[in-house]
Amino acid sequence: MNKIIMQPIGYVHNNVESKKDVSWGEDVSIIELNEEYYTGISGLKDFSHATIIYYLDKAVYDREKHLQRRPQNRDDMPLVGIFAQRGKDRPNQIGMTSVKIVEVTEKTLTVKGLDAIDGTAVLDIKPYYPVYDKKEATVPEWVDRLMEHYF
Repeated sequence: MNKIIMQPIGYVHNNVESKKDVSWGEDVSIIELNEEYYTGISGLKDFSHATIIYYLDKAVYDREKHLQRRPQNRDDMPLVGIFAQRGKDRPNQIGMTSVKIVEVTEKTLTVKGLDAIDGTAVLDIKPYYPVYDKKEATVPEWVDRLMEHYF
């Protein structure tokens, strides 16, 4: 197996101190870039949204517990596999969320709706392109129920 090595491009700063399954929609986070990446966000201010890829360093995957589970461990949710949900405890500790851009400065990106805790390492930032990222999409009915009070 090949070893995959990645280096953070920056870190998340917010008021979220521990893992949670709900209520990320209103959280505001500042992504502070490492100095060598400052100019990499040039032009991002012209976008309304971005996709943030980050390292879930606090996530702990337990195959028996997480390979199949009910989303948010709710009894009213179906039993589904980890790849059919957005659960945080995954086989690889990779998080990805599309967020609203609030502000772009020379060194930082402020976003709303990032489901990452304070200090999380950011691996990449990509502009959100509706033509690529939001096609004619469908989800099972339980996803609508799960997200009912999320944002």
